[in-house]
Amino acid sequence: MTTQVVFLVVTATTTSPRPTATAPVAPRRFAARAWALTEVRWAALATMLFAAGGAAQLLGAPTPVRWALYLACYAAGGWEPALAGLRALRERTLDVDLLMIVAALGAAGIGQVFDGALLIVIFATSGALEAFATARTADSVRALLDVAPEQATRIDADGSEAVVNTVDLRVGDLVRVRPGERIGADAVVVEGASEVDQATITGEPLPVAKTVDDEVFAGTLNGTGALVVRVHRAAGESVIARIVALVEQASATKAKTQLFIEKVEQRYSIAVVAATLALFAIPLAFGADLRSTLLRAMTFMIVASPCAVVLATMPPLLSAIAIAGRHGVLVKSAVVMEQLADTDLVAFDKTGTLTEGHPRVVDIHPIGDAHTDEVLRLAAGAEHASEHPVGAAVLAAARDRGLPVSAANDFMSVPGRGVRAVVDGRRVAVGAPALLDELTPTAGGTALTQARTVAADAQAAGRTAVVVLVDGTPAGVLALADRIRADAADTVTALTRLTGARPMLLTGDNAGAARHLAAEAGITDVHAGLLPQDKVERVRAVQADGRRVLLVGDGVNDAPALAAANLGVAMGRGGSDLALHSADAVLVRDDLPTLPAAIALSRRARRLVKANLIIAATFITVLVAWDLFGNLPLPLGVAGHEGSTVIVGLNGLRLLASSAWRRAQAEGTP
Repeated sequence: MTTQVVFLVVTATTTSPRPTATAPVAPRRFAARAWALTEVRWAALATMLFAAGGAAQLLGAPTPVRWALYLACYAAGGWEPALAGLRALRERTLDVDLLMIVAALGAAGIGQVFDGALLIVIFATSGALEAFATARTADSVRALLDVAPEQATRIDADGSEAVVNTVDLRVGDLVRVRPGERIGADAVVVEGASEVDQATITGEPLPVAKTVDDEVFAGTLNGTGALVVRVHRAAGESVIARIVALVEQASATKAKTQLFIEKVEQRYSIAVVAATLALFAIPLAFGADLRSTLLRAMTFMIVASPCAVVLATMPPLLSAIAIAGRHGVLVKSAVVMEQLADTDLVAFDKTGTLTEGHPRVVDIHPIGDAHTDEVLRLAAGAEHASEHPVGAAVLAAARDRGLPVSAANDFMSVPGRGVRAVVDGRRVAVGAPALLDELTPTAGGTALTQARTVAADAQAAGRTAVVVLVDGTPAGVLALADRIRADAADTVTALTRLTGARPMLLTGDNAGAARHLAAEAGITDVHAGLLPQDKVERVRAVQADGRRVLLVGDGVNDAPALAAANLGVAMGRGGSDLALHSADAVLVRDDLPTLPAAIALSRRARRLVKANLIIAATFITVLVAWDLFGNLPLPLGVAGHEGSTVIVGLNGLRLLASSAWRRAQAEGTP
């Protein structure tokens, strides 16, 4: 029993074995949240009553006091699983919920009220926390709609402007988007130019230049330019709305996951109930004594109770969750920990997952007689007042080299082009390669040809090319890239060895950047330019081939695929709220090598689970046979039942040792 008490608190952090609690609740999120809070309160009350009863027992309180506290615990924590079990009976099914309640009542009936109260608390606590976690996830999915603004500025037919709710926008409406505003609908630009941060949709690390005839998405952030856009999708059909729908649909259609023991719960429960009734009714029919027959039947119910088997399953998984958590991998349930072992293909998002998530200057190409440091210093001076990510990257590169950054005068930002300023008396322009189109062949000379060639080569290599003009002449080209994480390639190698398949890359970024990153990481299966629904389709296509896919991502645009994959893993530091809630596990410190270690740990936990089930089944078989064909004393039956629990519990505790994680790391090291 000591082991059961130890695992009571740990079990409270895991998924309840009750299948009815896994239903999607997003459409009724407020009612679901209220119900989850109610379950938490009842579970907390049951736990406090159980603790009070245990304290009273240790202090030698009178028996009526102890029983009153334990029975109150029964009522507080047992009514919901009892109700669930009765509902299952009404549908002509029998589950462990009802069997546990009957076992708890039977234990109380023969004086083992402590055992029954413990079962009640375990079920109530774990079930309440699962309901609360499910409601939180549903809230995070629906809250995604808040990314899109509630109002937009519509331009009417007479040219006047009116602020309207975005849900009232219709296809064909003209909308004015001012600098710094979020775009209210999926639309096409009809006037103006700007740069739009659409990382929430595509995951691209840099804002994208938008001009006439380019598409923009609801919820994305406009930059410094002003746009007039024409709505071409209704609010309910926007990409952001479809992300919400995809997450909900994927959560609803995802196959129900169960722990190993739950897969046999129906047959086991029916068998135990039938055997108990037979053991009670048949001897009575032949004139046996009521008390002794009832005692034998209740002893059978106790020793055949699945409590020992359930706890034989949980300790290794819970221990694995605990040791993984200490090393930066948050696994949300025992079900997830068990299923990590089944992973046979890993898919990665690019930006913020395999990469650090922000651009850096990786190459500086001076043009003509220009000097590398001088080009970077002047570019940094011009970008000093800019809020663009390119400007931040250029400034960071200059500071890393210890270059003095001069103050700029006459600063001007041109959407889609870049910035212009006067630095140390020189006219400096920093921006997209389109700046080169402003120069005439005569003015640019050979420097113009060289700059165009270098910029084209950088873009072909998957870099972002930034041109630097000084006094109207090309002085250099800066190549920017989102730097790959230092441990990405080793992680890919380790996962390939563990799963037998090389990971694939799913990204919304352009094909050039994706291929370059994939080559560095050692990935050959690359899918670029994907919208959120495209990622879901790719995941489902792989699943249709019989693969169990684990997807690693960090952004809002990854959430539908995280929900659709067999398992989703989110990056903890830079992950969006929706990605964190949609995922089944979180790499808290963005430490990629912990992923193969977690998979290896899961496989080790599964081996321990199987060993524990053999031990528990052996004890149950011996005790049941003794009770059926001999005369098993109740104290000995309880001792044997609890003894098996202690043995399998201690066996599961082995994974709490630091050496278990080191072994998992060794298995997950290329």
